[in-house]
Amino acid sequence: MNFIEKREMERFSLKLPALISMMHEDGNQRAVEVMTSNICSGGAFFKTDQPLSVGTHVKMDLVLPLYKFKKYGGKKSRVDVSGSVIRTKDQGMAVCFDKNFKISPLNS
Repeated sequence: MNFIEKREMERFSLKLPALISMMHEDGNQRAVEVMTSNICSGGAFFKTDQPLSVGTHVKMDLVLPLYKFKKYGGKKSRVDVSGSVIRTKDQGMAVCFDKNFKISPLNS
């Protein structure tokens, strides 16, 4: 059987640390630390043994290491983005990103 790729954006196998937060039904905010398995400009797959339900709206902080870019002084940056869970599997969940995001230096 031949697999036909339907994605419009190039996907990269990057393992980036991320903090995903969401609002619980009881009004409390919950956050989980995860790692991306792959990512593109439209979304990412996050490895977790406790994937969230499809349709859950989430906010994410992705940490980007910039050690390869000397002009940034070898520091890290944080990308704040939101999105929704669109698919789950036993080993994780796929999140589609919203169009709004913010990139800022990571204070450490």
